[in-house]
Amino acid sequence: MSELEKRICSVLLVCLMCVSVIACGAKQDPMEKIKDLEFSVIAEDKLPEELLSMIEEKKTSPFKMTFQDQGFLYICIGYGEQETGGYSVTVNELYETGNAIYVDTNLIGPGAEEKGKYALTYPYVVIKTEYIEKPVVFD
Repeated sequence: MSELEKRICSVLLVCLMCVSVIACGAKQDPMEKIKDLEFSVIAEDKLPEELLSMIEEKKTSPFKMTFQDQGFLYICIGYGEQETGGYSVTVNELYETGNAIYVDTNLIGPGAEEKGKYALTYPYVVIKTEYIEKPVVFD
């Protein structure tokens, strides 16, 4: 092999190694968490009117929906009609992956003092975060 052929082979080998390193580094599991998202739980009186109207229509049954307004994403989870008060909803996780936003919430039942008191309630939570162009997966 001539000196020129050796140099060309060396350059090609280096280029091939660079391409394989870049390609391997770019392969990220689309289900792997990229980052936790900052969010706020929004009170009913702070909701956009259109969103509040949509929630009012759906609140008697369990629901999961999203709403976008002015650069923000609202993630809404309702647990339907309950026969007593005292329920609360916790947000366990809100995070972004390569292909989606994942949200996990939990309905916490009423304390002993609320049990036995009959009053229809409709527990739900509205989470406000930055708008990201990805689907939301409800866990």
